[in-house]
Amino acid sequence: MMWHKQVTFWLSFLTAIVLICWLLSGVLLPFVAGLALAYFLNPVTTHLERWGVNRLVASLATIALTVLVAILLLLLVVPIFGAQFSAFLERLPEYIVKLQNMVTSEGALWLKTVIGDRLPNIQQSLSQLVTQGASYILSFVQSVWTGGQALISLFSLVVITPVVAFYLLNDWNDMVAKVDSWLPVKNRDKIRELASEMDRAIAGFVRGQSLVCLILGSFYAIALTLTGLNFGFVIGLVSGIITFIPYVGSLTGLLLAGGVAIVQFFPDYTMIGLVIGIFVFGQFIEGYILSPKLVGDSVGLHPVWLMFALLAFGYLLGFLGLLLAVPLAAAVGVLVRFAIRQYLDSPLYTGEEEGEPDAGPEVR
Repeated sequence: MMWHKQVTFWLSFLTAIVLICWLLSGVLLPFVAGLALAYFLNPVTTHLERWGVNRLVASLATIALTVLVAILLLLLVVPIFGAQFSAFLERLPEYIVKLQNMVTSEGALWLKTVIGDRLPNIQQSLSQLVTQGASYILSFVQSVWTGGQALISLFSLVVITPVVAFYLLNDWNDMVAKVDSWLPVKNRDKIRELASEMDRAIAGFVRGQSLVCLILGSFYAIALTLTGLNFGFVIGLVSGIITFIPYVGSLTGLLLAGGVAIVQFFPDYTMIGLVIGIFVFGQFIEGYILSPKLVGDSVGLHPVWLMFALLAFGYLLGFLGLLLAVPLAAAVGVLVRFAIRQYLDSPLYTGEEEGEPDAGPEVR
């Protein structure tokens, strides 16, 4: 049957694409980053074009302004972030030991009263758990860095990505029209509908969530720095960056900032409460103001599916996989929902043969 041939063709095509991405993962990073940048900036360029600006000039101006902003952010943020991050990694074992001693030391009479003679065993287990957890986190960061941030990849990312993004942005409409002309005539309308749904899902999440991460990261970094918290800038910025994983960003920031605040400010409960309150307030404005306004409810990305996609693609393709995880997860989600709708309308679900007439009213 024709649909069997179509399914075989598209599955073979998808398999070939995945295989090519896996084989060329070491050189694809700047091109994928350029494609993502062009996709992100296309609405801005389109608006400029509608205002009468030539597409070439609009693309060049958009890319130039983006590169300029990126350079300014690198000059302003990277020195502070790099210094604090390096110092934070150096002092992390010290903070963990101090926090552990504060919780499980012999002086913690309230804990000893509750737990009793099991306190030494729990202290040893907690120490092993912390060591293993820190080792896993460092190994994961190292694997991502090694997989996608070698010197040549970093150089190509900085130099080639803006050039690729400019050419793609300038030819975006022509590329879309060309791909549209390749679609099967019989299924063209359905494919366009699915592509439009994928675009809404990807754009709604990537563009909207990027703004949420930027706003929250800036808020956390500035607020924690003003409280005088050690490494408050790097903790706040990292918490904002990973906010695109629901609850993970705020929870990670809360645990890190709360642990540092307890070690630094104890027994000043006011300062500890202030640090915790920053993340509670940030979670409130994210859940009730930023996400509903900037992301919306039409994305359809379940948090568990998103976390699985990030871990799976990050493990397989390194940093390149992390860039591809969110858009591919959104696209797969759209296809899965379409497949479920097709199944619910098919004889496999209804139990009726195709073309079988509906039974008429029963005659007595």
